[in-house]
Amino acid sequence: MKKAFSERIVREIRGTVLRDEPMARHTSLRVGGPADWFVLPMDADDLQHLLALLDEYRLPFLVLGGGYNLLVRDGGIRGCVISLEKFDQLEREGENLIHAGAGVENAALARFCRDQGLAGLEFLVGIPGRLGGALAMNAGAGGGEITDSLDTLLTLKGRTFMKGEKSQLVFGYRFLQLEQGEIICQASFRLTKDDPAEIRSRMESFLEKRRATQQVGYPNAGSFFKNPPEGPAWRCIDGAKLRGVRIGGAEVSTVHANFLVNRGGASADDFLALAAKVKETVREQFGVELQEEVRIVGEHRER
Repeated sequence: MKKAFSERIVREIRGTVLRDEPMARHTSLRVGGPADWFVLPMDADDLQHLLALLDEYRLPFLVLGGGYNLLVRDGGIRGCVISLEKFDQLEREGENLIHAGAGVENAALARFCRDQGLAGLEFLVGIPGRLGGALAMNAGAGGGEITDSLDTLLTLKGRTFMKGEKSQLVFGYRFLQLEQGEIICQASFRLTKDDPAEIRSRMESFLEKRRATQQVGYPNAGSFFKNPPEGPAWRCIDGAKLRGVRIGGAEVSTVHANFLVNRGGASADDFLALAAKVKETVREQFGVELQEEVRIVGEHRER
């Protein structure tokens, strides 16, 4: 079965197909074992055909955004990782509607809206990664969230495309509810007309704030923990005097306490052990339960 699938995926998929691809090459933390298959479909038809193949051979899949909010365990990922990097279409419709593919970089979307004189997504300029990942976690900054301006969402489940209005979606702080196997392909945003110079100024403010507080100097996944009801996660971690604590190559950043960074040669196990230590220490000292904001996937390395 494996040989038959290998022959067919290489022959039938028009996009890029890679075998035993190290996920450390595709995640901002620069850790992660190999994916059995790593595929970049050429377009929606190619994606549909890929999903049909995976279903036929009963192989699991994981959709990758920009790899900025993801920790892949050292054992890697069985099945197929799908990158929608080639889904990078951007277009304007009418006065205030923007259509964007899931593979569009967040900063590129923010700049496109600025050039069109449309406001509402300025904060995306400071959020690394791609639109699909930002939507999947309902990314936000400066008090805004990406769902604030969302109009409709186009997803693919199996071979069926589904278009949902914002009112039909379930979302909240750092989550968007999707069905098992449902893939974000495109989103439409209804924005507000504004002076491009004013939009540029707000974007520069977001970037300046990010540079001042989040330039940690080492590979990272952004905020590692969600903010608990008690307040900012970084304040709890800082109060527990965990800045600079290190396990292997993973360290609690000395610049931003809610960033865990790769100081060089870190493994996923290093990050998992460090995250566990942070959670345990904060729980013991303050009674606060931290939850990871990063998504943790894959298998542990066999010992």
